[in-house]
Amino acid sequence: MSILVTGCAGFIGYHLCERLLTTGHPVVGIDSLNDYYSVGLKRDRLKRLIDREGFEFFEGLVEDDAFVDRVFEERTFRTVVHLAAQAGVTYSLEVPREYIQANVVGFINVLESCRVRSVRHFVYASSSSVYGLNESLPSEASQVTAHPMSLYAATKKSNELMAHAYSHLFNLPTTGLRFFTVYGPWGRPDMAAFLFTEAILNDQPIDLYNNGRSKRSFTYVDDVVEGIVRVSERIPEPDPSWSANDPDPSRSSAPFRVYNIGSDETVDLEQFVNVIEKAVGKEARRNLLPARLGDVEATAADIADLERDVGYRPSTSIEDGIQRFVDWYRDYYGK
Repeated sequence: MSILVTGCAGFIGYHLCERLLTTGHPVVGIDSLNDYYSVGLKRDRLKRLIDREGFEFFEGLVEDDAFVDRVFEERTFRTVVHLAAQAGVTYSLEVPREYIQANVVGFINVLESCRVRSVRHFVYASSSSVYGLNESLPSEASQVTAHPMSLYAATKKSNELMAHAYSHLFNLPTTGLRFFTVYGPWGRPDMAAFLFTEAILNDQPIDLYNNGRSKRSFTYVDDVVEGIVRVSERIPEPDPSWSANDPDPSRSSAPFRVYNIGSDETVDLEQFVNVIEKAVGKEARRNLLPARLGDVEATAADIADLERDVGYRPSTSIEDGIQRFVDWYRDYYGK
């Protein structure tokens, strides 16, 4: 049986498919190739997968229940890794309904198909954005996440709630992964590493929101993929120590888990820019701006439970990761 990866032409999805195929796992990929960012970049990622032995691709929208049903009817999956979503915090202020369709309707379509087809393990992408107004750092998966600061974050929190309901009602093992600011080769053009590198190489100023005071758990994509692979192989079981009188939202009496997946080293934005400047070999012109609506000031991942359960620790330094990204960017764009 194959592993299904939704969002296979996306940044993380592409890297995950590469890893699974390299280690001998047959993969079925789903993607809509929408135009939120460069369709050409998505197609170039997909081209690198299409010719790989063991890869099969279905183009369509996860919010189209008939399409999702057809994929599950025609193929059998032991594990589903659901990464397809409408990404971006700021963009959710412009087109909120698209987020509901892709991130909520699309999620329930895939989740329901997993239930009907008795998939062994449903793994899905959540986000560090769910911590919202909770400013306790580092963020622990056991913390309350009831106050999201953006619609994007609210859709990701809703995914965790829907997954728990299905784990409780139907004994479907589900694992949510709260990603923290992922970067690396083939990365998204709307993310900081890409935006800053592009601007510096083109002698354009870089926009630093929150006057450059933000901090993030920047996480290299290979480290994220390593975490996804390890988690997907560990099917959650009900936690006999879980108490309804003192409920831990990251686990349950059902086969349900939520983990942070990211670097536990927080980097401030100024340091991040300095590392990119060194890798590019040019200084940046900085444009300091106020914080954007919906953005959190700092993220920091506590990954102790992930390390305990699957032995996960990120191993790529920010210097090595940024150098690899800049090298890819120069090669891909001929800069």
